[in-house]
Amino acid sequence: MELIAIIDDDSDIIEASSLVLESKGYKIVSASNIEEGYKLIIQKKPDLIILDVMLDEPDDGFFLAQKLRREDIKIPILMYTSVSKTVGMDFDASEIVPVDDFVEKPISPDELILKVQELLKKN
Repeated sequence: MELIAIIDDDSDIIEASSLVLESKGYKIVSASNIEEGYKLIIQKKPDLIILDVMLDEPDDGFFLAQKLRREDIKIPILMYTSVSKTVGMDFDASEIVPVDDFVEKPISPDELILKVQELLKKN
């Protein structure tokens, strides 16, 4: 059973994502800020990370993704964002934003499952 870490400051997003993913047999662990999230990732070594862009600070998700990659942690990262709707910017995975894929919030259950399955196949 694959373990997925969800790091988001919105408890409703964590709960909804967890329900969808648990219904498909995934085990979920979660954190609501980057400090807890980082500890969770180091301790639990999940198979996939779902990470929100904005946590306590507007760029916390980017900061955590960069930190993980600098430490050579290669766990796939799916980034939740509402930034492009808010500011009209689109992001792609890159050195600056070292994640494997982006999804715009709110995400449909079917799209979430599809993205998770695709990223877990790469791992």
